[in-house]
Amino acid sequence: MAIVPPNPFVLVDGSSYLFRAFHGMPPLTNSKGQDTGAIYGVVNMLRSLMKQYSPTHMAVVFDAKGKTFRDDIYPLYKANRPPMPDELRSQIAPLHKIIRAMGLPIIVEDGVEADDVIGTLAQQATDHGIDTLISTGDKDMAQLVNQHVTLINTMNNQIMDVDGVREKFGIPPELIIDFLALKGDKVDNIPGVPGVGDKSALGLLQGIGGIDAIYQNLDKIADLDFRGAKKMADKMREYEEQARLSYELATIKLDVELEFNPRELVPTPPLSDELSELFKEYEFKRWFEEASKGGNILAGKTATPAQSDDKAEAKAAPALDSSAKYSTILTKQDLDEWLEKLQNAELFAFDTETTSLNYMEAELVGMSFCIQPGEAAYLPLAHDYPDAPEQLDRNMVLELFKPLLESEQHKKVGQHIKYDKNVLANYHIDLAGIEFDTMLESYVLNSVATRHDMDSLAKHYLQHNNITFEEIAGKGAKQLSFNQIPLEQASPYAAEDADITLRLHQTLWQQLSQDSKLQSVFSQIERPLISVLAKMEQGGVLIDSQTLLQQTQDLASRIMQLEKEVHDMAGEEFNLGSTKQLQEILFNKLDLPVLKKTPKGAPSTAEEVLHELALNYPLPKLLLEYRGLTKLKNTYTDKLPKMINPRTGRVHTSYHQAITATGRLSSTDPNLQNIPIRTAEGRKVRQAFVARPGYKIVAADYSQIELRIMAHLSKDKGLVDAFSSGKDVHKATAAEVFSVGLDEVTSDQRRSAKAINFGLIYGMSAFGLSRQLNIPRQDAQKYMNVYFERYPGVLGYMEDTRVSAKELGYVSTVFGRRLYLPDINASNGMRRQGAERAAINAPMQGTAADIIKMAMIKVDQWIDGLANDDVKMIMQVHDELVFEIKEQKVAEHTKTIIALMEAAVSLSVPLIVEAGTGENWDEAH
Repeated sequence: MAIVPPNPFVLVDGSSYLFRAFHGMPPLTNSKGQDTGAIYGVVNMLRSLMKQYSPTHMAVVFDAKGKTFRDDIYPLYKANRPPMPDELRSQIAPLHKIIRAMGLPIIVEDGVEADDVIGTLAQQATDHGIDTLISTGDKDMAQLVNQHVTLINTMNNQIMDVDGVREKFGIPPELIIDFLALKGDKVDNIPGVPGVGDKSALGLLQGIGGIDAIYQNLDKIADLDFRGAKKMADKMREYEEQARLSYELATIKLDVELEFNPRELVPTPPLSDELSELFKEYEFKRWFEEASKGGNILAGKTATPAQSDDKAEAKAAPALDSSAKYSTILTKQDLDEWLEKLQNAELFAFDTETTSLNYMEAELVGMSFCIQPGEAAYLPLAHDYPDAPEQLDRNMVLELFKPLLESEQHKKVGQHIKYDKNVLANYHIDLAGIEFDTMLESYVLNSVATRHDMDSLAKHYLQHNNITFEEIAGKGAKQLSFNQIPLEQASPYAAEDADITLRLHQTLWQQLSQDSKLQSVFSQIERPLISVLAKMEQGGVLIDSQTLLQQTQDLASRIMQLEKEVHDMAGEEFNLGSTKQLQEILFNKLDLPVLKKTPKGAPSTAEEVLHELALNYPLPKLLLEYRGLTKLKNTYTDKLPKMINPRTGRVHTSYHQAITATGRLSSTDPNLQNIPIRTAEGRKVRQAFVARPGYKIVAADYSQIELRIMAHLSKDKGLVDAFSSGKDVHKATAAEVFSVGLDEVTSDQRRSAKAINFGLIYGMSAFGLSRQLNIPRQDAQKYMNVYFERYPGVLGYMEDTRVSAKELGYVSTVFGRRLYLPDINASNGMRRQGAERAAINAPMQGTAADIIKMAMIKVDQWIDGLANDDVKMIMQVHDELVFEIKEQKVAEHTKTIIALMEAAVSLSVPLIVEAGTGENWDEAH
């Protein structure tokens, strides 16, 4: 029997509710003759759903008026449906008012159906490991069911999970779209394949697989055991276009452009006065009485993070079991007792509470500890709200705790403990003994199963809802900082953080320990990197603000000039930042071809569309330059000077170990990974990254690392020989593909070979290669065919990887990091092909990420051994490490850095590192 997880994210198919209530309720009216039956039915179902599942996040989704993108694809879509009765239409607006007054988020998106919005939100929730319950009577939504998505039919309370879909339809959720496409749908006027009904559709799907598989195996249909199988292949062949159109019509979109995400869809307290008026008007007497007395007609739902008061009400700490014991350390005696407990513990969880998420500005408000599940304490140090109890002196406490916190022997576990390490560094404490980090344990175990923040991990791995910060601090402009929160609320929140951290570690480490390679990725790569990154973050990088000021002025001048040129070319002034106005100019006034449409059916002005248009039309080319320069100015030249820390005079980024799926580091505030390098203006920004007096900037970069990893993984003799003998691999590839001697390769041929080499790594198709090289598709296909003939090991690797990924659901790096691919067996062709491309590229990108991390660890150990200030590792960007090195030592230390990076790991081909030196980052790169 299907079970709904506790407190799911609830998505209500409002349109399904509306029609079912209208046809299922008697024709009720109020004394003014207004129809009210559908309103009553929908509200009743919502009340029942809320009381039963107590969601903290939910939305009610309705179809919008007018056509959708499916009508553009197939004008006869839903043509059989009669117009909506006036008796029902008149109830929609008042129903929407009532739902909003009930405090429930309501969504109506133009150009798509409610199903598409629900599908997109369910997919976003799934991507973050959030359990979703979809309340609908629409069987088509069975295609959305997965390990995190369950359906409930409110009319009969039937719950359907993955097994439930198999039981009801005879096929898994992945084949529901194929089922609908084959047999068609009379209600929605999806044509399907004539003569294919439920039984023959099931026979095809169970016997062969989805539509793609069927069309690849038409000769096998005659052998299947269903009536009409002998002639079905001819029918499928004749109606292939119709079958594929039906598949497109039946597919619920999972990528609608929404202005919100599941985490923002939070019910708020009902508006009792407004509800009273509405219930009075439509004569729902019992509900009117409840609302007019201030009662909650949704009684039974849990408190939500939204607060109507300036301060949230105090809440007891939700314990995972009845034995949980949280305490607050307010006396010296309590402090001594807990210090002794921590000193005697084999491992303890540690967490800090601060005034800011910016580790350079954060002030320590308190610390929490847990020595065993359920036994945790909060040590407040700087709460300063009115009537706050007397707390222990922060300096005295830190002096007492410094030996424990700096001890390598006393092992600690934290959640994103790098942040705590950086905060303590502001108080001259070097946190050591970091044995585990639950964020990184979860990330190494499965980088895409869930988000890796504590609340998400608690819900995913412990089925526990933490006290959220918004619950105790409020939200928006009136949100309190932690030092302003009363101890009766702050203490359970902080103690729970430590308790949950320890419980998460016990759960996650047990799973990681079952695979020695994953355990090694955590222990040998991710954990030691914490301290390396913390040093880089604390050290920061020097920025020349005057250089950036000049660049901002130059950019502003060029942006104004571009704006004028665009206006002159368009023949009128318009807002270049307005999508609507841009669509009007490009596609109506200038009559440029529409290459792609948005989900709402409007002509797209996305970046890739403008790039394609720019090949033939001047205005899109100017627009692209305008957008690029505006982004550069707004993101970097304007902002970087404001990010200089007044205390250090440097900019301090934050490196993130648990964001990307492949293991690559990312950075924010500022994002160093995205500073453009392919444009002159982008490179100029790097000129502002400078060294302090007496030092130089040195940038050391792995050369063609992903291609070298491809050679290692594929064991292709041609590629391995090219790298091992030190050949120019792009030139060598060009010689093979174009059948010329190495000395006869032209620069254009080398450029084409480079596009092929890198394109194949990223799963580029012949179509993609033809567009990149601006050559006919058949020529691109010929190049690729010759490439695979010359490098058969690469083709073998790609094919083997696809097969292995489909069987296992993941691929691995050379060092055992797993990269899961949730869509590798998806029935949706685009999603599956995207996962297949990722399967080929992810091991290379992930291995490159592992290598640079291991290099950072080795280089950091060497720098520590110098015991001086001659070298600082100041940045990591993609495959590059950036250093600040004393002028007199540049040659000597650069040589050592190159040697350490090249020897970081041993592959079947050599790793090559190229290094440059300069007064600034641009000169050095």
